[in-house]
Amino acid sequence: MKKYLAEMLGTFVFTFLGCGTAVALGCNDTDVASVVGTALAFGVALVAMVYTIGGISGCHINPAVSLGYFLCGRIKAKDFGLYVLFQVLGAVLASAVLAGILFSVEPTDAIVGTGANTCKYGVNNGLIVEIVLTTIFVIVFLGATSKSNEGTTPMAGLAIGLTLLLIYLVGIRFTGASVNPARSIGPAIFEGSKALNELWVFIVGPLIGGAIASAIWKGIGSKV
Repeated sequence: MKKYLAEMLGTFVFTFLGCGTAVALGCNDTDVASVVGTALAFGVALVAMVYTIGGISGCHINPAVSLGYFLCGRIKAKDFGLYVLFQVLGAVLASAVLAGILFSVEPTDAIVGTGANTCKYGVNNGLIVEIVLTTIFVIVFLGATSKSNEGTTPMAGLAIGLTLLLIYLVGIRFTGASVNPARSIGPAIFEGSKALNELWVFIVGPLIGGAIASAIWKGIGSKV
């Protein structure tokens, strides 16, 4: 049970700090400073969580990563299902807390939303972006934590976090960058409207990306 609770905690922290920063900075894809700040927040939050709960659960905090692990044979079906459940619970709880904080802020302060993802250039474009970015991310995750890379494993947290930072720098302009169904589900529930209508993109895209990454890694790397 500890590893499932660790996944919930990790996803809570990741979602709250990442989406919270996006909201606080008023992240806008035309404002370089807010984009960089948001990317840094998600990347650093992931690094922190990898070194905090990595030894307990592996710090997936992302259903796409857990799917990649499952398809590579690193975790069992039961763990995959419960990991995803607790990841989503963590993200929803984080979004609820963030929404509660914002509810007490005067609307005139122009702090809106909970960091939900939407497709800026249509769902087809968004789906492709999420698949490609998630594939890259999960490949790095699988490789950085592989036993075949024992020499670099202690640096896995940095490799994973910095990769996510770069992914956000690329993806914010197109989809707000998700590569993580749980991180998208939480905010979408509280924002509704377009975010909820397009949520399927941010569930299907990352899961396809995770499956592709698993297939690629099994072809070039090690299952463990």
